[in-house]
Amino acid sequence: MNKKQFLLSILLASVIGGLVALAGVSLLTPSEKVANFEEKQNTSFVNWLNNDNFNIPDGINFVASASQVTPAVVHIRSTVTIPEGRRGGNPLEEFFDFRYPDRDGQGPMREGRSSGSGVIISKDGYIVTNNHVIENAKEISVTLHDNTRYRAKIIGTDPTTDLALLKIEAEKLPFVPFGDSDKTKVGEWVLAVGNPFDLTSTVTAGIVSAKARNIGILRSESNNNLQIESFIQTDAVVNRGNSGGALVNLAGELIGINTAIASQTGTFNGYAFAVPSSIVKKVMDDLLEYGAVQRGLLGIQIQDISPELEDYLDKDFSVSQGVYVAEVNEGSGGEEAGLESGDIIIGVDGKETNSVSRLQELVARKRPGDQVEVKFLRNGKEHVVKATLKNISGTTKVVKREEPETADFESVTFEDLEVGIKQRLNLDGGAVIIEVDNDKWKEAGAREGFIITYVGREKILSAKDLKKALSNAKGKEIMVLGIYPNGQRSYFEITLDN
Repeated sequence: MNKKQFLLSILLASVIGGLVALAGVSLLTPSEKVANFEEKQNTSFVNWLNNDNFNIPDGINFVASASQVTPAVVHIRSTVTIPEGRRGGNPLEEFFDFRYPDRDGQGPMREGRSSGSGVIISKDGYIVTNNHVIENAKEISVTLHDNTRYRAKIIGTDPTTDLALLKIEAEKLPFVPFGDSDKTKVGEWVLAVGNPFDLTSTVTAGIVSAKARNIGILRSESNNNLQIESFIQTDAVVNRGNSGGALVNLAGELIGINTAIASQTGTFNGYAFAVPSSIVKKVMDDLLEYGAVQRGLLGIQIQDISPELEDYLDKDFSVSQGVYVAEVNEGSGGEEAGLESGDIIIGVDGKETNSVSRLQELVARKRPGDQVEVKFLRNGKEHVVKATLKNISGTTKVVKREEPETADFESVTFEDLEVGIKQRLNLDGGAVIIEVDNDKWKEAGAREGFIITYVGREKILSAKDLKKALSNAKGKEIMVLGIYPNGQRSYFEITLDN
């Protein structure tokens, strides 16, 4: 090709390129003759996104996970008793904080409603939720995704993790499979599914913001050192009513139960917290098998390593993260394994323990009698021991929930008080009213859920004690004293039949 032919080729290519460009622009530029917005929008440049190059990959597509999980998240409504406004004027009320019931039968308490969410975890109707959603409830109803409603039974509760297991009589239900919260990573996409503000089947998205968070929101019914807080922190929007709902990964696996929000207003303010599935699964297994949580303990008092603690103790920890052993309980599994005050625990079962919450989470997955491998530093040197966990009583025995005994008197049914309620209210015992089918007792002020602790001056420790005391007082007017599950004391007077 000579020089003249080369220049002609370049010129020809330029002309053709220009014509193609002009044609392309004319095709993509909206015509003045377009008569409706649908056609206008269809010719918009933004619609270049509607091709395979811009489709969301399956791995980060929220649709599949949301459609799988939503049918298995339920709406929970609880009927609870709450106190009326205080009315003074009676010596018992003024000096002993007892409330006298109204003679019209309304009593010192009124019915209230609370609501939240729950997650079906088996096709035969087992549901996990937060303990605070159903706490003090005398009746619980569960509404499924298709608006079918069931009455739920409490299988067991664990206030130390704020979890509860419910059961409805249904079969072939959709459920959410457990995922591995240990594999969940900070920055990973997650979905929160629940019923905020009674808006059923609400799905929000966010990322995992942090793990093993302790925000000091839980309290133990029996011991302030037994609560387990090792929350997954997320920025997925969670509000009132989301409690007990699901936190899932994009595979539709349950990695947490939404429990709390960080807020001064009561509404979402940027962060929410979920109990990790590693704890949820263990607690649910315990409640299913034993009716009570089997808590394995090392028997040590612990604190997070920090510069402030280092300065306070005037020690050089030689590490910036870990769990400081402040005290070892006598006869505990920790003492038997050789742990001492001043040790710094840096691992359990091969996993790092950079904080108290992480250590508690790892130990909480175990039961009394289980062994854990503890890695710790003493005087800067690393040691590894095996410790056998014990229960709060210092043994390795399994604690089973005992079925409470019931008794009937004048068509009123009483039941022994549960251990958890006795511990929370600091009671030696009592008998709770579970059914009142007697107008005279209703008019006197007897209410379901009321815990009778005294008949006159006679102390009541069980339903059997109560029936005996009432039988001995036939034909007499008696004073019945007690307390409601929320801690409000009350009493009523009644004349028994002969």
